[in-house]
Amino acid sequence: MPFGFDTRVLALVRASSPNGSAIIALFAQRAAMIALAVIALASVGVYRASTSNDDLPAEYAMADNAIQSSLGE
Repeated sequence: MPFGFDTRVLALVRASSPNGSAIIALFAQRAAMIALAVIALASVGVYRASTSNDDLPAEYAMADNAIQSSLGE
């Protein structure tokens, strides 16, 4: 092989494949981004539920009362 061609090819092959810690770091970064997105969506849901003007807690209380009265019989 002229001019160290085989050495250059082997160096490029070894350089292009990431090691195990780089793969784990990429996975951890993606997992953290997904977790942040889930936290953001949950926060928006909790905020919207806390500022809504619906009477859902009263409906839940009525349903809870009905369940307790039917189980008590």
